[in-house]
Amino acid sequence: MRYHVNGALVDAADATVSVRDRGFQYGDAAFETMRAYGGQTFAWTAHYRRLQATCDSLGIDHGLSEAALRGRVHETLAANDLADAYVRLSITRGVQDGRLTPRDTTDPTVVVVVDALPRGGVDGDPVWSMPATVETTTVTQHRDTTIPSTAKTHNYLPGVLARRDIAADADEALFVTPDGHLTEGAASNLFFVADGTLYTPSGDLDVLPGITRWAVAELAAEHGLTVHTGAYTPSRLYAADEAFLTNTTWEVRPIARVDDATYDTCRIGAALASAYNAEIERRHY
Repeated sequence: MRYHVNGALVDAADATVSVRDRGFQYGDAAFETMRAYGGQTFAWTAHYRRLQATCDSLGIDHGLSEAALRGRVHETLAANDLADAYVRLSITRGVQDGRLTPRDTTDPTVVVVVDALPRGGVDGDPVWSMPATVETTTVTQHRDTTIPSTAKTHNYLPGVLARRDIAADADEALFVTPDGHLTEGAASNLFFVADGTLYTPSGDLDVLPGITRWAVAELAAEHGLTVHTGAYTPSRLYAADEAFLTNTTWEVRPIARVDDATYDTCRIGAALASAYNAEIERRHY
């Protein structure tokens, strides 16, 4: 494999950053996880805008145009002869001295990492083999008190701790606010269905605005499904008819169990997964 590090394609073994890099030392960095289908990144503009919003919230002026960043992604895909892939684009504040307070001038570190994924779209295969087993976690995020919940930064310790908090055979951890409302998974967004209505936790809560979450909500509206956002307790989820998770690599993944609640169907989730695959097929293949 070859990765893109600070403007150059290098072998994976040589793809390193300094131990003084602030992304390594403090998590002072932004990133986006994307998916390439047929050689092009899905929803690039939405990912770029979220990346830029994160950089703005951290005060990181990376000085690169949208076209330059997209070019590095495509160069990395081409260098590895990948058309269908996982893509991670990271921008850190770069190497500075050991002070916590960052300097005004920024020499950012920009890294693109890719890995092969199955073909997507109508004729593709999901990266998961079974519906997800999910557990709520006692770990709390408190992200908006320090880091804006809309920012996708290298500070993923709550997600790491949440995944450690659940059973080893569980696929995802769901966060619950101190006042008892569901927010999101450690690396996914949550949807559930009750009486034919689709629900997802509101962005007013501590929820990262997932790109796949947005795309699925748009598709649901196009197919005449009502999508409600709000503050929902775990008991509402347990009583739901079906539930599913969304993220860039999983796309739409049905849930088989949340804690002690089980679901025997994911009819609406499957319909939305089919619509999502059709959209990928139309755009990229």
